[in-house]
Amino acid sequence: MSKFWPFRRRFTIIIAIVVTVVAVSGLAAAAALTAGQPKAAQAGNPQAASETTSGSAGPEQSAGASAAPSGSASASAAAPQPQGPCGRTASATPSVKVTDVNVGTRVTGYGSEGDTDPLPMAIAATPSGGSWLAWLGTDKRVYLGRLDCDDKLVGTPTSFAGIDLQDVQADADGGVLLLTRPGDCHTGPLCGGSSSPCNTMWMVRFDNAGRPVWERQVTNLSGSLGGYDNGARFVWWYQHHGRLASDGSNYAAYFGVAITVQNGNCVDIHEGDRMQVVSAGGALVSGHDSFAVGCSHSWTTRIAWDPRTSHFAMVCATDNNCRIAQPNPYRTVAAGACDGTLFGGDLVLASTTGYWTAWSQGGQARLEHFKSGASDNTIRTSARSSHPHLVGYGTGRMLLAWESGSAIAAQVYDAGTGKTVGSQFTIGVRDHSYQAFKAYADGSVAYPAAGSGNTSIRIARVMPLPA
Repeated sequence: MSKFWPFRRRFTIIIAIVVTVVAVSGLAAAAALTAGQPKAAQAGNPQAASETTSGSAGPEQSAGASAAPSGSASASAAAPQPQGPCGRTASATPSVKVTDVNVGTRVTGYGSEGDTDPLPMAIAATPSGGSWLAWLGTDKRVYLGRLDCDDKLVGTPTSFAGIDLQDVQADADGGVLLLTRPGDCHTGPLCGGSSSPCNTMWMVRFDNAGRPVWERQVTNLSGSLGGYDNGARFVWWYQHHGRLASDGSNYAAYFGVAITVQNGNCVDIHEGDRMQVVSAGGALVSGHDSFAVGCSHSWTTRIAWDPRTSHFAMVCATDNNCRIAQPNPYRTVAAGACDGTLFGGDLVLASTTGYWTAWSQGGQARLEHFKSGASDNTIRTSARSSHPHLVGYGTGRMLLAWESGSAIAAQVYDAGTGKTVGSQFTIGVRDHSYQAFKAYADGSVAYPAAGSGNTSIRIARVMPLPA
């Protein structure tokens, strides 16, 4: 053994101690430097990476945002915060979570997405932060399943007789489906044109287990009144899509309807729209802004409950003077043109007074603010779409979404001024012209879309922004 070994050992130990001290000091200094930095500046922070990523990024996407200056108040404000009973995380820019849900039964496909084609699926927000998901099967059944906070299916879906799905809404005790069922035409005869099946529109009340409580027809066919009898209000081949809204007790359905009128020895079938209200107990009730016929001809009927005025608000697209209008009585919101490119979008409450509606002419989406009648603020958006979607998005904001290739593009707007908020971003699911985004109390929104297979549905959730 070398006589110099004890010296080398002592030297090596001294060097190791020095290196350790220097390393610890360096870590402490780094921690001190990092402490005053915003999250987006901290290496290895996954939330920071999400907040600074633009566009599509697989299952989660977010619109880009610049990091806040070091030590600024906005740095802490941008930190993720849980929202609502589901604890969904809010961030400075919209982030998107896409969940593929295997529902176990075949789902009707998108088809040609015409305004007379069946709607495949709809979603509703529950007070607990979860969802009811409804979908149209390929077996003349409408299915209903419950989703948890993670947009995963829980329990066993139930089903109801129905050949077309229109909408679903939820409350603390369950919810209501709006769907179409077969009816009878009787003999007529028609004054012209081809015969088509005569169907009926129904509200179906369900409880928190998804079981039926009551059902109520909101068209008017019966054993003695067929679709081809004078005075019938029914669902024909005409556009008949509809939406639901609730005042907290009653449910209102606003939908396209066929209108039968006697013309000598035959009947003519016109097309318009109809709004009917059903009580919590399942009875048709008069008043409550309901009517037998509003706009005619009518398409893209939209409805919202306004607690500020205690009234239901509605808009339609109509070829009566070619416009976006409020029905019963007619009031023009925005003038259009009958060139085959006039379509309505959705209706949301403005953050001050009045409403915003999305619509399209010539493939360009617009936003209109109105109170009663004519628009007082028109926003020509950058969205090139015939079928824009609009939904409330947290406090004082709304989200405009539209088809963009095989995905959906989206932009946040201020619900008071109509100004854009942040950058446009991508929602990585397939769009459908007539399906709806739904708002949640925690500030998120959700959209049901075609899934990875014919027994699955994708739920695209845009997570909340800070309140």
